[in-house]
Amino acid sequence: MGTDTAPPLELVSEELEEYRLSHPLATAMAMIRALLLPGSSEEDGVIIAVGDQAGRLLWVEGDRQLRTQTGDMGFVAGANWAEHAVGTTAPGTALTLGHSVQIRGAEHYNRLVHPWSCSAAPVHDPETRGVLGVIDVTGGAEAVTPQARLLVDATARAVESELMVARLQARKDAPRTPAPRARPKTTARARLHVLGRDRARLETATELEENVTELSARHAAILLMLTVHRQGLSAERLSELVYGPDVSPDTLRPEMVRLRKVLERTAPDLVPESRPYRLTTTLETDAHDVLSLLDRGAHRVALTAYRGPVLPESMSPGVEDFRESVRSALREAMLTGASLDVLLSYAEIPEGQADAEVLRLALEMLPPRSPKRAALVSRIEKLEAD
Repeated sequence: MGTDTAPPLELVSEELEEYRLSHPLATAMAMIRALLLPGSSEEDGVIIAVGDQAGRLLWVEGDRQLRTQTGDMGFVAGANWAEHAVGTTAPGTALTLGHSVQIRGAEHYNRLVHPWSCSAAPVHDPETRGVLGVIDVTGGAEAVTPQARLLVDATARAVESELMVARLQARKDAPRTPAPRARPKTTARARLHVLGRDRARLETATELEENVTELSARHAAILLMLTVHRQGLSAERLSELVYGPDVSPDTLRPEMVRLRKVLERTAPDLVPESRPYRLTTTLETDAHDVLSLLDRGAHRVALTAYRGPVLPESMSPGVEDFRESVRSALREAMLTGASLDVLLSYAEIPEGQADAEVLRLALEMLPPRSPKRAALVSRIEKLEAD
C-alpha cells in the first residue's frame, strides 16, 4: 500500500517569500537553526524543515547533499506535506495528532520517502494553543532516536516561550487602544479525547480562544456516538446506544438539554441537531486517529497514539462496541502487518501482555539467538499454566 506521487507545490517564488516573512515562526528561525543546526549547517547530516499549520513547508535547510536528494521527492519549501496531501509523514502526522511523532523509513505512506526517517513536533500559539506550524528533522537513523525527539520537542517549546516573551514586550511598548468588540464564536477545530480516559476531554478552538471541557460519562457517550454515526440517529436509537435497549428515549432528552447548555458555552457549532440527532460540525476523536493510522499501515505511530481503551469505565452499549472495534483493529494490525519491534512494544501494553498469540508470533519473528526469547517463553508458559 502507498503512493509514489510527489506532494503538491502550493507556494512558489515571490508568493512563498511574502508568506513566510509574515508568518509568526519567521522571527523564531534564528533560534531553530541554533538549536537544530549547530556548526556547519551545510554538512550536518540532517535537514530541518519548518512548516505552517496547513502542512506547507516554508523553510527547508541543512545538509546540502541531503537536500539535493530529498528535493527529488518534493521535500522543498512551498510543498504541502500534510496528511491529506501525501499520507503519513512526520510533519503532517504531528499536525494531525497535536504532538511530536517519529516516522521511520517504510512507515511513510509515500514510497518516495521510504529511504528517510523523521521526527517532528507542532508549535502552538503560546496563548490560544492553536497550532502555528511544525518543526521537522529529516535524515537517517539518527533522526529518529529518543534524543532527536526530545530535541525537536524542546525546540518547539523554546519557540513558544520566545513568542510569548516577544508579545509581552510588544504589549508593554504599545499605546493603549479600546478593546475590540467581541465577535461571535465560530468553531475552527474540535477534538474529543476518549482513549484511556474515564472522563472524555473536549478541545475546541475558535478564532478568539481555545477551550478544554471535561465531559461527564453520559455526555461523552452521546458525543462519541454522534461522531461514530455521522449520518444521524433517531432518539430511540441514540437512547439504545447510550442507555441500553430497555430504557425509554424520555431518559435521553433531559441529558441532551444539559449537553446543549455545556456546548453552547464552549462550542455552539457542536450543538447537535435533532430529528435525527446529528452533528453539523466535524468532531475529530483520538480513537479515529488510531484507526486512520492503522488503515495507512503506520503501525508504530498508531500504537504510540493509542493511549488505552475507549472510555474504559463506560457501560454504554454503543461505547462498548466501538471500544472493542478499536481494540480489535489494533490487534489485527499488530498480528498481520507490524514489524517485530512494534509487535514487541504492543506486547508490553495491557492489551498485548496476556495475548498468547501475540507473544508466540513475536517469538517466531525473533532471531534464534535473541536474548529476548527467554522472557517471551516464560510469559507464554505462565499464560498457559493459568
